Amino acid sequence: MTAAVQRREGFASRLGVLTATLGSAVGLGNIWKFPYMTGDGGGAAFLLIYLLATLLVGLPIMIGEIMLGRSARSNAVGTWKRLAPGSHWYLVGAAGVLAAFLIMAFYTDVVGWVFTFIVKAASGELNAVDPKVGEAAFGAMVSNPWHSLFWQWGVLILVGSILLGGVAKGIEKTTKILMPVLFIMLLAVCVRSLMLPGAGEGLSFLFKPDFSKVTVDVVLNAMGLAFFKLSIGMGTMMTYGSYFRDDADIPFVTARVMLADLLVSLLAGIAIFPAVFSYGFTPAAGPGLLFMTMPAVFSSLPFGQFFMTMFFLLTGVATIGAMLSLFEVPVALFAGSGLLGRKPAVIVTTIALAVFGVPATLSFSTMADVTLFGKNAFDLYDFLSSNVILPVGGICICLYTGWIWGRERAQEALSNAGTLANAALVRVWHPLVCFVTPLLVVLVLLRGLKVF
Repeated sequence: MTAAVQRREGFASRLGVLTATLGSAVGLGNIWKFPYMTGDGGGAAFLLIYLLATLLVGLPIMIGEIMLGRSARSNAVGTWKRLAPGSHWYLVGAAGVLAAFLIMAFYTDVVGWVFTFIVKAASGELNAVDPKVGEAAFGAMVSNPWHSLFWQWGVLILVGSILLGGVAKGIEKTTKILMPVLFIMLLAVCVRSLMLPGAGEGLSFLFKPDFSKVTVDVVLNAMGLAFFKLSIGMGTMMTYGSYFRDDADIPFVTARVMLADLLVSLLAGIAIFPAVFSYGFTPAAGPGLLFMTMPAVFSSLPFGQFFMTMFFLLTGVATIGAMLSLFEVPVALFAGSGLLGRKPAVIVTTIALAVFGVPATLSFSTMADVTLFGKNAFDLYDFLSSNVILPVGGICICLYTGWIWGRERAQEALSNAGTLANAALVRVWHPLVCFVTPLLVVLVLLRGLKVF
């Protein structure tokens, strides 16, 4: 190990490893996508399919990506250059950095919407049982270019200021606070939602197994969700893996992250759907659920403004950990290049994202008619990152860790040089990343490209 590697900052504690990695996995998808997909896809039937897909798709790649990052102790590009010198594998890391950059360029826009609604909820502006009030507020928000840019840039400054503190004092310290706060607020909203008359209908929507809804389309949706939910294929887990302690049990940490992430998603569903059904609203997915239906639902509750504000606060908290991990990918690359220190790297990344994010933010106002390949900038950034770069990156990680890295080196790395007795786990993991996982991710890729 070189002196440069020895001086590299990392997570200071095992709890920090867990909370930071969990923070990366938890995001808006837990609040506005996973619960609805579960209910619409057959409730408990969808959950079983999702769990199986996670074990076959998400976890194997996550384990491999973190393993490579810890072994190389470098950024998403430097990891490939150290492990496969003189080859073109570094392009996989470069593509991951690009994906993280593209996602941050539009994701911070959406997070800006969430933070705007925190203020609107607290001010009482959204207190109305008619969903059209939330719809009007949302429309006015996204159609105002300067308002949207103000909140997106504010989000970038917030995340950048946290990253200026470094890995241990910035990322780790923040996620150690935010993850428990997220669980506490979720539980509080869940308790209130479950006390409502008719809450059982919402729980039935979320948990009652309905195998008649299970189709090939639902299975493919579950596979795609299992892949995208764990922040893999975009360099985040490779970068965070480079900060893992030498004694971290990578398979154990990833399994705990997967289960905790699932718990957050289910708690979000328990918080949302009993209230939605109790007051006769129709469950929706995406922005319609978050920004239009939920304000009307909470307005129907006693002390509704308080719980509405808390709901948008917890949604905002859920986004911060994901943004930190995405932001850290280019920061680690710039800082690891030797050209910039960490603080200048954070500043350069913040400015670059503020500029690159403008087209995505203005896609709903002044640049709504500007398209490329039939997509505005917001949709194009999303499509290129989610439907192309991430699946290709996941496939490449499988091929490298399975066929080139090999089982013996994986056993050495995942057992922490023989200190962990997990040889049986590696014997299961290795054929998965060699054969099963890449094949399933190919299906995710083809579906994203609308081949079928």
